[in-house]
Amino acid sequence: MDIPNVLAPSQFSAGEGGGMRKNPTLICAPVMADSVDKMHLDVSKAKASGADLVEIRLDSLKTFNPSSHLPALINNRPLPLLFTYRPNWEGGMYEGDDNTRFHALRLAMELGADYIDIELKVANQFYDFIRGTAYDKTKVIVSSHNYQQTPSVEDLGDLAARIQATGADIVKIATTALEITDVARMFQIMVHSQVRSVPFIGLVMGDRGLISRILCAKFGGYLTFGTLESGVVSAPGQPTLKDLLHLYNLRQVGPDTKVFGIIGKPVGHSKSPTLFNEAFKSLGINGVYVFLLVDDLAKFLSTYSSTDFVGFSVTIPHKEAAVTCCDEVDPVAKSIGAVNCIIRRPDGKLIGYNTDYVGAISAIEDGLRAKQNGSGTVVSPLAGKLFVVIGAGGAGKALAYGAKEKGARVVIANRTYERARELADLIGGDALALADLDNYHPEDGMILANTTSIGMQPKVDETPVSKHALKYYSLVFDAVYTPKMTRLLTEAEESGATVVTGLEMFLGQAYGQFAVIPLFACAAPKQLFKKIMENY
Repeated sequence: MDIPNVLAPSQFSAGEGGGMRKNPTLICAPVMADSVDKMHLDVSKAKASGADLVEIRLDSLKTFNPSSHLPALINNRPLPLLFTYRPNWEGGMYEGDDNTRFHALRLAMELGADYIDIELKVANQFYDFIRGTAYDKTKVIVSSHNYQQTPSVEDLGDLAARIQATGADIVKIATTALEITDVARMFQIMVHSQVRSVPFIGLVMGDRGLISRILCAKFGGYLTFGTLESGVVSAPGQPTLKDLLHLYNLRQVGPDTKVFGIIGKPVGHSKSPTLFNEAFKSLGINGVYVFLLVDDLAKFLSTYSSTDFVGFSVTIPHKEAAVTCCDEVDPVAKSIGAVNCIIRRPDGKLIGYNTDYVGAISAIEDGLRAKQNGSGTVVSPLAGKLFVVIGAGGAGKALAYGAKEKGARVVIANRTYERARELADLIGGDALALADLDNYHPEDGMILANTTSIGMQPKVDETPVSKHALKYYSLVFDAVYTPKMTRLLTEAEESGATVVTGLEMFLGQAYGQFAVIPLFACAAPKQLFKKIMENY
């Protein structure tokens, strides 16, 4: 089957005027209440929250009487309704026979339901069952759900053709992402569907499939799903309606929208999507910034090779691997041996940068200057200080490099001593096993910088060093910013040290990333970034 390259740019023409524009992709709120009264409340909530339509999951009802409940739901509905009566063999909760389901769905059609969903496995039987039924107002979605994997492009294409052949008004395919690159195959089928007359819903379930639920608006998907509440989902990986509308600005995502994202594992804790999407909105930039849960960095970058995928922030554990995945690496990033920002140039080449060291070192210097009553000397307040870095990964390398450049004496403490020794030798410092850090205090007034994920949500009770050891430090920095005040920082403050939060580093490195993106004619003012984060 010949599938066009969906990941190449310019598959669609830009909107009139070439700027940001509203896309036609609908946002559907699934309602899975156990009573009709609760469903009425949820439909009203969906309307107030900005949904375009609501999926009524009839299989979630504890008691269901079609002849009374369907008219109650359909009459005077505030939004278009999609009725789904999902059997357990397709991931639903209905355990009865198909004939009973068919009767209920046919009645919904006779009453003027806007949409009904029927599974491909029984679609032909259902069409035989409703033959002769007048249902001019109802569009039939024929769906297929794969909870194990995402098939090949060829198999997806064949599946879409089989669904269309049933007579479906709308084709729906939902698969499962084993890795984020699986989603690319769904995008290819989605674009291919544009040459057909039948609308296409293509979604990939799971955390690795999240981008399918957002970028479907870029690639021409008919609808996506957004839940009313976090965690109350009808399929794995659904974002909330609020996030679709306000975090990702889905209404403004179109064919010409540029894609950015945060690459990591884990990645859901990051505030980068909030920061960048708000900045895009404030500055009128036609871009969307998404979470990218990536297992294999090189495979991800080669799969999403279009120049529409413009730039990526890189976090744990991919910062060091990113160096080898780029076509060119900025000299500073090369010296550090870690990349936290990858930009794709118009010629397709990937350029790696490191903005971690500037963000963190500047925040630490500001903290020291404030402690010294704003000393105006041009010499860094880090000069001559003993600077202890916890962690020898990408962020640790950046902090060690930056501190050394500022004239500090650097010590690397790491769980694996060999890695600490390797980094210490690289930058001209000393090494220490993390287990020995509690008893390491050659002098007072040291600087401590945690660059590991110790203490990050959800493990907020963890800390890399005992409280009694913190009295030897004049300043403690933690790269973790979820939560803002980690246990390490709280205990450091109680011990009398100045503390610098990871949020300061986050803002500094994010500003640095924004500034190196060629697409942006002007860099965002730092004040804008600070204002955005103050509201979250």
